[in-house]
Amino acid sequence: MSQPRILVTSAAGHTGAAAVKELLTRGFQVRAFVRQIDARSEALSAQGAEIFAGNIFDYRDLRAAMKGVQRAYHCPPFGPNLLQSNMLFAIAAEEAKLEMVAVLESWNAHPTHPSDVTREHWISRQIVDWMPSVDVVHIAPGLFAFTYFFDVQTIRNLGLLLLPFGNSKNAPPANEDIGAVVAAVIADPAGHVGKLYRPTGPQLLTPSDVAAVCERILGRSVRYYDISTKMFTKAAIALGMSSFEVSHLRYFVEEHQKGAFAISAPTDHVEIVTGRPPESFEETAKRYLENPALVHRRFKIGGKLGAIKTMLKTAFTKAPNLDAFERSRMVPMIHDPQLAHESTEWLHGIERFESRNKAAPSKPMIYPVQSERGRKIVG
Repeated sequence: MSQPRILVTSAAGHTGAAAVKELLTRGFQVRAFVRQIDARSEALSAQGAEIFAGNIFDYRDLRAAMKGVQRAYHCPPFGPNLLQSNMLFAIAAEEAKLEMVAVLESWNAHPTHPSDVTREHWISRQIVDWMPSVDVVHIAPGLFAFTYFFDVQTIRNLGLLLLPFGNSKNAPPANEDIGAVVAAVIADPAGHVGKLYRPTGPQLLTPSDVAAVCERILGRSVRYYDISTKMFTKAAIALGMSSFEVSHLRYFVEEHQKGAFAISAPTDHVEIVTGRPPESFEETAKRYLENPALVHRRFKIGGKLGAIKTMLKTAFTKAPNLDAFERSRMVPMIHDPQLAHESTEWLHGIERFESRNKAAPSKPMIYPVQSERGRKIVG
């Protein structure tokens, strides 16, 4: 039997590009769904991927992209209407009778989160399991490693790591490790169907630890300064992030401050699934410090003057009224929302996650409402 063709959505993004590369290395035919033809899609094509440029919210494009495809990785864009993206993908996957899909989700997702996008991740998690003939593997990392390098120029040129994380810990996963987990479960789904994997880095780190890693790589002093969330939002806007992105990041910042991303971390899921340990944070950080475009496609290696200009721009940037912005989007609002660490339901779910992993460390969590089905994948 010939190997299945794999569809990867958001293929030019952080985990999509990593998954494409890993699947191609494994010898699979990969169709890379991208929003537009640009340098990133051309790089995927040069690696051997078939490029499909389309609109993830246009069902006609999804239907066309799935022709001749047997398995898929869906990475929903971080933006408005995530739920619509996931549901359109699920409908198209069912219509195309795919064997299985891996879906990227959010570790902190639960039904009463203040971020509507995070709530939509939780809703999607429930609904994609309802597909009657398509098997699902859930991939739910926490806060990614690249999020520590949004102001990479200030780190490189001024020796300052400016983040609002206090002294809390996280085990930040590399995009490459997430992509490797995705590729492994798609390459050989037997034993993975219905499970939720949380890829993490190999160890818990404080922001001061991150600064020390950067100091070793750069060969210069790097100090961590715990800035306010307000200053962080100003800096994010100054760096070109949208109000939408910043309005949701502020919630993740508070969850980081309160230790939500340190709960149940680090995991051994990268090694369980891929057969190798996750890469060190130092290896990941070196990649971002040497090539800022890996953090964001608009970032380039610059000098000290550019870093100073960014700091001045931050100082004169007006702090966004994010509550007003969220109201203007007309999204459903809920009474008394709860961040992950404040949610009894989320914490109970993590207790089940930890209990299962302690009882069977080589068999990560099966999602509570779904048993392993394996309808199409056997072995």
